[in-house]
Amino acid sequence: MIVPIKILVSIAPVFLFLACLVYFDSYKLVRLRSIVQAILIGGLAGIACFFLTTWILRQFDWNLAFYTRTISPVLEESIKAGYLVFLMKRKKIGFMVDGAIYGFAIGAGFAAIENIDYLIALQSSNLFLWILRGFGTAVMHGGTTCILAILSKSIAERRPSIRLIDFIPGLIIAIAIHSVFNHIFLDPRIMTVIQLIILPGIIAVIFYRSEMVLRDWLELGLDTDVIMLEFITQGQISDTRIGKYLQSMKDKFPGVILADMLCYLRINLELAIRAKGMILLKGAGFDIPVDPELNAKLSELQYLEKSIGKTGRLALAPIIHTHTRDLWQIYMVKNK
Repeated sequence: MIVPIKILVSIAPVFLFLACLVYFDSYKLVRLRSIVQAILIGGLAGIACFFLTTWILRQFDWNLAFYTRTISPVLEESIKAGYLVFLMKRKKIGFMVDGAIYGFAIGAGFAAIENIDYLIALQSSNLFLWILRGFGTAVMHGGTTCILAILSKSIAERRPSIRLIDFIPGLIIAIAIHSVFNHIFLDPRIMTVIQLIILPGIIAVIFYRSEMVLRDWLELGLDTDVIMLEFITQGQISDTRIGKYLQSMKDKFPGVILADMLCYLRINLELAIRAKGMILLKGAGFDIPVDPELNAKLSELQYLEKSIGKTGRLALAPIIHTHTRDLWQIYMVKNK
């Protein structure tokens, strides 16, 4: 069989699945450039695993079956997870559906490199073998990283900051799925069919739940932000619980710092409202207009962060957006 055809058969299914994820994402918050970057980084992870595997097998007298069933899943899933940790730490993933797309893109890039390596090593002309690798192994790699991203994002959403321990449950499950797949308890054809039935179902449920969460967040969060911003701009903040909270800190902070804290709160609200408006426009299919004052607001926000200091930001934590999803919306405005 012609080599390009074998490559296409072995990697096309995972990229087709990824295209479906992107298509069914209503709000399209993950840009094409970011998806391509995730695919490339997944490919680099595949290359790194190839060299690490070669080195490990030379250093240790391990049976290949033992390595692929126990060591390989841990190594490969951990390396694939590295970029997800980076993305979430940098607040570039807002919702579980975004994590699913990033995770599957990383896995797709990894699977493409691995299948090309197998193609070169095996030199098999058996079309069925490459169909199984395309619908089986390649989709498995995308699916495990996708599940890791979904679970990690779900756990991280419950707290204001992201910790490495948040990734452990998802990583353990990804490793377990990978290891079970490599053990081949059943006929490879049966395992491939089971995987193609279960994985789309899991991701479909996640997509539905994530979009419901996104709609609720937009509706409730936007109303709250607008009302609070109106109180600040109309000088009525002192009559609210937030105003009374700020007044209670008069003895702890100088008047200038309190004024900067109020400005910091106002700009956060303005950027939060803009981010939610951007999402609504994208969901409706409209282009996002350029805000000529955006850079000035971001610069002022950065200045105010330094002015009020860490203590001031901690004092504002009970009333300002510190949830990981709310912090992500500031990133979104910066990188639109």
